[in-house]
Amino acid sequence: MRDLSNSLSSHEKLFPFIHLLFPIFVLGAGFNDSITIEISRAGDSYTIGQSVSPMARWPAQLVDSLALRGIDTEVLRVIATTGWRTDNLINAVRNQNLEDENYNLVSILIGVNNQYQGRPFSQYIDEFPALVDSAIRYAGGDKDHVFIVSIPDYAFTSFGQQSSNPAEISMELDQYNAFSKHLADSLQITYFDITPISRLGLQIPSYVASDGLHPSGVQYTEWVKLMLEVIDQRISAVDGSDQSTTLHVRISPNPTSEMIIIEIPENEFSKPCRISIYDMDGKLVMERRLLENISQVNINTLADGIYVVSIQAKGTFAVRKLIIQRS
Repeated sequence: MRDLSNSLSSHEKLFPFIHLLFPIFVLGAGFNDSITIEISRAGDSYTIGQSVSPMARWPAQLVDSLALRGIDTEVLRVIATTGWRTDNLINAVRNQNLEDENYNLVSILIGVNNQYQGRPFSQYIDEFPALVDSAIRYAGGDKDHVFIVSIPDYAFTSFGQQSSNPAEISMELDQYNAFSKHLADSLQITYFDITPISRLGLQIPSYVASDGLHPSGVQYTEWVKLMLEVIDQRISAVDGSDQSTTLHVRISPNPTSEMIIIEIPENEFSKPCRISIYDMDGKLVMERRLLENISQVNINTLADGIYVVSIQAKGTFAVRKLIIQRS
């Protein structure tokens, strides 16, 4: 394919992103109370949501859906430029000095510009695993906190249909997606295959934005539905649908300044019982054993801020948000 990168308008170039969510599914625990997720987005038009209203963009829709599940969110960082390939994203992420960060969920979708600009497929084979390795590092070395999203198929848009060979576009993107899926499977990383949704763009015109190229808000809704299926399963697995693993806990006062009282129903309390408190970087800042089902814990050594409290007792657990506020 010809290298068209220098002749493309902003809406004609395509769109990778790396998407960092922090902290979600942290501690492997549930969300009985609201927990804050800070989001850093990086990439291109998919991330920016070109030709789509701000609230219809898929990150915004995901944020809204998480809010309905009691999970608050906050945008942390955006790294996005039109037309990025894998090499551009590697350089951009490196320039963000993310080596010092420790995110709890990192998602990656990239490669369409490699294909569109006619770069050798071997470049993707070399560079995509490096991006995944970086994502794992930024997720604290935990592959469970990384997921990969397949590349949408722009052949199923009016813009793609103007190509001399739309079928070739689909075939080449299948090659890219097969490689990323194989890598995800080999590393046991979650993989969201949104490509079949994108291939309904001609059949369902409302799936394509007004520019004839980008996904519409309607299509982004279907992406989010697919992602939420997995998110809901994880939340359900640790947050109440299986009562055998859910510990009912009350923390008061909250907000607090000097101490908290942990209350666990007597019939659920068992030893050993441990409370662990993490800051919003995921760092363990306090750990105590609870000797009674109603226990007092001094937190006067902790700074003001928001914390995640995990309470565990014989295979059961609960997670709560704790606010320390002295003024």
